[in-house]
Amino acid sequence: MALDSGDIAWVIAATALVMIMTPALGFFYGGLVRRKNLVSTIAQCLTIFAVVSLVWALWGYTLALGPSFHGFIGDFSNFGLNNVGAAANPGYSDTIPELLYFAFQLKFAAITPALIIGAFAERIRFKSLMIYIVAWTTFVYVPIAHWNWGIGGWLKALGVIDFAGGLVVHTAAGVSAVAAALVIGRREGIGHLDSRPNNIPYVMLGASLLWFGWFGFNAGSALAANALAVNALVVTNLAAAAAAVSWMLTDWVRKGKPSAVGISVGAVCGLVAITPASGYVGPMSSIIIGLVAGVLCNYVASWRARTTLDDSLDVFACHGAGGIWGTIATGLFASTSINLAGRNGLFFGNPGQVAIQAFACVVVAAFAFGGSYVLLRIINIFSPIRVSPAEEDAGLDISGFGEEAYVAEPERVS
Repeated sequence: MALDSGDIAWVIAATALVMIMTPALGFFYGGLVRRKNLVSTIAQCLTIFAVVSLVWALWGYTLALGPSFHGFIGDFSNFGLNNVGAAANPGYSDTIPELLYFAFQLKFAAITPALIIGAFAERIRFKSLMIYIVAWTTFVYVPIAHWNWGIGGWLKALGVIDFAGGLVVHTAAGVSAVAAALVIGRREGIGHLDSRPNNIPYVMLGASLLWFGWFGFNAGSALAANALAVNALVVTNLAAAAAAVSWMLTDWVRKGKPSAVGISVGAVCGLVAITPASGYVGPMSSIIIGLVAGVLCNYVASWRARTTLDDSLDVFACHGAGGIWGTIATGLFASTSINLAGRNGLFFGNPGQVAIQAFACVVVAAFAFGGSYVLLRIINIFSPIRVSPAEEDAGLDISGFGEEAYVAEPERVS
């Protein structure tokens, strides 16, 4: 097939939509932290995007999506984007240039490690974070992406279906967040000090922009301007709406009133859960997936709050639990009537798909947790990962960047 201008235009637009999700995540997380850590949280997300862009261009893309070495990792034939240009790679798409496919996948690679920073918000040393991001992208994200999406990837060959990253992005990041929170430890004084969100409008703005960008995340994964992209766009919106409502109602019943933060977080949980299923399920299934996600993630967050684990911004509850549920739900609701290139799930005559999806969750979770834990322990040996108590007390904005989110007006001189 020849390159198609319509497909190219849509994937360019989707690539731009997914790009906005990383700074949107910065605002989402930035609003949830304390005021003294607002600048540093947004800066971390923006810097991660820049750093991973270079990693992906130099060696990330070729190892993740280049020719496979026994299904486990790509080779170095596309190092530095060698041979990646205007021609299509038929293994991924016949109608868009491979360079555009690289750019689209770059945005996924960039936001995934950014998700993890919510687990150790307000206490990570910036230098160590940058080392961790490069290492995690290389040694955790890249292999998982190859297993699931690479030509010849072993999980893909096994029959695992993950349309836009329930496993590759959300399960991997959510479970890595647990490892990170365990290694870095609890925030100083947490449980005794006021740790309420500093800017709820930022949380709502970030969630809204994530919702907006997610249309590119999921519908763009069709890699074409076609009916499958339309389906992915519609089910993405419905799942997000359903989860926002079910989280809101859960809060209303349990706490006596709804929460603006909860509605925002609920919408994101729905977006997470529909991500792996968006190219395989229809509208009614997406609503069920979203409704369950809002309730499930709400209860996981409440359970986490009763433990000693300080996953500061509940990355596991949102992305880990949401990603795992969405991946398994794909095995329940997937239908080849939506996508002939997919597989049927349990409710469409293929109960074995649930087992395949569950197995993939276990494999990815174990690899991501172990890899993240080991990497942080090694990094801590030569570059301490946690700031000092004094730096943490002052806030990472001042101690790490020498800047403040809100500068007081100077006193007037009479």
